[in-house]
Amino acid sequence: MIGRILAWMRGSGDGLRLPWRMFWVAFGVRVLYITLAHTYHVRAFQDHFQFAWEVGRIARALATGYGYADPFVGHTGPTAWSPPLYPLLIAGVFKIFGIYTPASAWVVLTLNSLFSAAIVPAIYEIATRCYDNYGHGKGVALWSGWLWALYPAAMQYAVRWLWEMSLTTCLLTWVFVIALRVRGIGDRETSGDLQSRKDPQTTRRWALFGVLWAAIWLSNASLILFLPACGVWMLMGHVQNRPRAFAKAALSGVLCVACLAPWVVRNYVVFHAFIPTRGNLGAELYQSMLPSNDGFPWGTTIPYVEAHPEYKAYKSMGEVAYVKHKGEEANALIRAHKRRFVGYAAKRFYFFWAGVPHPIEHGWLNEAGRELNYAFLSVAGLLGLGLSLKRRVPGATLFAWAFVLLPLAYYFVTSGARFRHPLEPVIDILAVFLFQSATSRRDMRLQSSDMAGEMKA
Repeated sequence: MIGRILAWMRGSGDGLRLPWRMFWVAFGVRVLYITLAHTYHVRAFQDHFQFAWEVGRIARALATGYGYADPFVGHTGPTAWSPPLYPLLIAGVFKIFGIYTPASAWVVLTLNSLFSAAIVPAIYEIATRCYDNYGHGKGVALWSGWLWALYPAAMQYAVRWLWEMSLTTCLLTWVFVIALRVRGIGDRETSGDLQSRKDPQTTRRWALFGVLWAAIWLSNASLILFLPACGVWMLMGHVQNRPRAFAKAALSGVLCVACLAPWVVRNYVVFHAFIPTRGNLGAELYQSMLPSNDGFPWGTTIPYVEAHPEYKAYKSMGEVAYVKHKGEEANALIRAHKRRFVGYAAKRFYFFWAGVPHPIEHGWLNEAGRELNYAFLSVAGLLGLGLSLKRRVPGATLFAWAFVLLPLAYYFVTSGARFRHPLEPVIDILAVFLFQSATSRRDMRLQSSDMAGEMKA
């Protein structure tokens, strides 16, 4: 029985269906956990504010006819505090299943689980394309896929958090897949004679690249720093077709801009200001410089209490004027306290990879285990990246740019464990590659030792 289960998990003789088998297992496990653990029961504290926080408030305003507005408490008017993709998704759920109801929470978490499970086939393809030439591509793909499908830390944001992390991570992971496809890495048809190779830089792939990046832009704009590096890396392949590739990349850019245009135009019409992504940077930057936050702003940027002076200022000034004012105060603080700014950035850099401070709710031992698990994955991923670069693994340079650029915005504003999540599928693959490589070397040494013993005998 156990042997049959292991063979089923390995996908013996059924390699094409295996990634989607992993997907269904991952999705089923997540939905089962949501249902049995009752994570869809959200506290009613502060009028259900923990139901997606500011995003949930915007979704409620949309569902009740107030438009894209009111991210905190009361009616404060139009907002661009958060990009529109996830609030619109929740608003649609609210319209069908009710505002702040357990049914809506279950549906949203189930959708999160769908996004999280859809990462598994992408992980499998990335690992297969990059590591197949090293003799253990299927092993890396197999273990990486099942690890993401079943590892509790990989599913926590899907089953507990009413937020966009699973959606953004899914979109970004498929961007990696498209990038590898465009470069032809791992394509069997690109091997052999140059004349018989097919051009992997198809119009469809470039178009999908542009649409995916537009969706990421409208979900979590902090990640767009990686877009230029990813695009340039894709263009570096197949030099002989570079003019055609540039034309397709331009089409990709046009599609991306076209998808973003409705949001940008809406913001200009409503606020008479150019807001391409989200309009809260100045307020967040100000919070990041306050000594009382010690470099890690917690809670809402705007106080939830209507009588609070900051809330009154936000409501009376309007969002754009308030954020601009706070941005000016933030810049003044940075100029006056440069060492504090650099110190906080260094602190956030460390905790982004080592584990963000967290209240010790269940005892120091539990917290120590959580921190160790978080830091271990970072170290394993970084070592796997270093090994991949050393062995010139195809795609390793793209992963390196992702490690450098994706976290960059968080170092200077705020940091949290959830912000590392978009990188975690790649960390998963690199960590598995690291340990697979160690196992392969050990096996080679054992084989060499056995051969030497036989020769002596």
